[in-house]
Amino acid sequence: MASEQIKEAALRQFALHGYKGAALTSIANEVGIKKQSIYTYFKSKEELFVHSFNESIVHELHFIEQFFTGSNRTLSAEKLLYKFLIEYMNRYDESINTSFFIRTSYFPPHQLKELIIRESYRLTDRLECLLEALFEEKGDLLNSNFSADTITAAYLTILDGLFVEMLYGGKSERLQKRLSSSWNIFWQGINSSKRC
Repeated sequence: MASEQIKEAALRQFALHGYKGAALTSIANEVGIKKQSIYTYFKSKEELFVHSFNESIVHELHFIEQFFTGSNRTLSAEKLLYKFLIEYMNRYDESINTSFFIRTSYFPPHQLKELIIRESYRLTDRLECLLEALFEEKGDLLNSNFSADTITAAYLTILDGLFVEMLYGGKSERLQKRLSSSWNIFWQGINSSKRC
């Protein structure tokens, strides 16, 4: 029980304050234990942080898998792709797990940078596979000048740009403008029905 409480408190503290700003004392206080008790379960702050990050990836991968393989599959490609952008942005605000994962992926602690980048690519690679499969499946609806991997790269660039804007400015009018503008150009560019 204490182990799970420590993990939950650590996730919150790391999401709010980052690796450097989160103190084991704060985590212990939140759980209602002494700082030394954390060492019963985790050898160091670094180990606890890595564990938290790896767990966050599992949860984010689950969300992505469910989103693209669940009931959303019945949506049109346009609605599905736009909905994913909206839902992921909402998750950033609503899910401490998503907030932690995105912040850590973009601003990893220096000593863990290689590990964080490597593990973040695990999620990105899976998302790329799901998107490429979708674009190949819907190929007859899309501009034949672009391959599935090219469309995927463009879509992920939009997602990255929205995350960066959220990290710096939160949900704002500026974010909404960027979403609307980039989405309209993207969809018109890949949609075969919009071509002359």
